[in-house]
Amino acid sequence: MRLKDKKVIALVDEEFEDLELWYPVMRLREEGAAVDLVGKEAGKTYMGKYGVPAQSDLAFTEVDAESYDGILVPGGWAPDKLRRYPEVLQMVRHMHETKKPIGQICHAGWVLISAGILRGVKVTSTPGIKDDMTNAGAFWKDEAVVVDGHIISSRRPPDLPPYAKAYADVLAGE
Repeated sequence: MRLKDKKVIALVDEEFEDLELWYPVMRLREEGAAVDLVGKEAGKTYMGKYGVPAQSDLAFTEVDAESYDGILVPGGWAPDKLRRYPEVLQMVRHMHETKKPIGQICHAGWVLISAGILRGVKVTSTPGIKDDMTNAGAFWKDEAVVVDGHIISSRRPPDLPPYAKAYADVLAGE
């Protein structure tokens, strides 16, 4: 299992896009990575847009980003909430500064925008936030997956297979 020694943060809050959280989490776990669901409160059950629950393992305040190898930000409406937490923005900035993989899909780009890390980066997202992404200085592309160094981005659920593979590949150092 090529990811057996890797640890990843998967952010969670109310109204995450169910598949955009669970598909990458399961894919990484299948390859041996330890993935912790991290929300505002530890042990809280957050509900996805379509009713799939996710119980957080840890609270934002309990996480030492230094001890993780990457971070996943799901889409849905959760990113609009997640970007309001200073701890989340600090985690994302830490991953960016240390060049650890940052996965973002759909509306998750809002979190990276609020963290101030997209200037000059090639990305994709749901077309609905294309203007937000470009106004933050990113170079937006309408592609299923865009990998720019350690930032892996994707548009929407139909793009999940190539997105999760690309994230796993970057996490594995390939």
